[in-house]
Amino acid sequence: MRTEIISTKVPRQWQGIPAIERSSAGRLWCAFFSGGPREPHPDNRILLASSTDDGASWSAPEVIVAPLGLTRAYDPALWHDPLGRLWLIYNQASLESREFSLWAMTTDDSGAARPKWSPARKIELGAPFAFRLNKPTVLSTGEWVLPVTWAASAPDAWFSGANQLQGVAISRDSGSSWTFHGKVAAPSWALENMIVEREDGRLWMLIRTGDGVLWQSFSEDRGRSWSAATATTIVNPGSRFFIRRLASGRLLLINTPDPERRQRLCAYLSDPECSDDVFEGGLELDGRDKVSYPDAVQAPDGTLYAVHDCDRYGSGEIILSIFTEDEILAAGE
Repeated sequence: MRTEIISTKVPRQWQGIPAIERSSAGRLWCAFFSGGPREPHPDNRILLASSTDDGASWSAPEVIVAPLGLTRAYDPALWHDPLGRLWLIYNQASLESREFSLWAMTTDDSGAARPKWSPARKIELGAPFAFRLNKPTVLSTGEWVLPVTWAASAPDAWFSGANQLQGVAISRDSGSSWTFHGKVAAPSWALENMIVEREDGRLWMLIRTGDGVLWQSFSEDRGRSWSAATATTIVNPGSRFFIRRLASGRLLLINTPDPERRQRLCAYLSDPECSDDVFEGGLELDGRDKVSYPDAVQAPDGTLYAVHDCDRYGSGEIILSIFTEDEILAAGE
């Protein structure tokens, strides 16, 4: 495994919540957010950096999303769609207007140092309070499924807390329009759900909660309806995790195996001889305290690139880990 530091917080007061993607030409992209003295804050903005030498060095992070007025931009996701477009999906929120919404911009030239981005556009869901963090999933049917956390009414604070529900936005026209489905309830603080398609065709939703473990829900109709949520046995301290189907067919899970603290970050693989929810390996990506918010992408040759943050208000490191499936499995031997 190789580890690189993408960015430290200087000259910013804090930074974190990174996302990563890789262009077909090999350029790596990393987005994260900062701005103001903390998060959440009206000055929160999204920054973007890239690397052309496989993550050994990075361009200086530049602000790419900075809404006007007292509106914050946060929780970026980077994702290449099946058409080759790079998406930057993010949230905007304003306590003044009480608007809490999803936004996106795209580029057809993610291999360029300064690609031309489309104008930002709102992803219309019809929910008065909605935000998301994680990448969409492309189903075997070709539909796109975007995980969404939402509430039936706009809160007076930045988040809706115990009223937050989990659902999905589904697109059948390559992201031009979306339909909104699902109201899965899970123990507070429930948010930042992720979706994978299981080998039996069901969709598996995993949910961050404050319960010491991840919770789950299933859909048998490609995301239109969802089962009542139940607890899994996957330990988590109420922090973002990452799960994604790899080219090998295995699921990659990056998670903190501690029920209370954001201490240690490890990578696991699903066991192909068992079910999708049995994991093996346990490659330690970062053994320190205050490590969180993993995101990852796989290159055509199978190499895995993962990012996470460490000590947002201290060193404020955005960290890149480069590893393989074999290294994950070897760590569990």
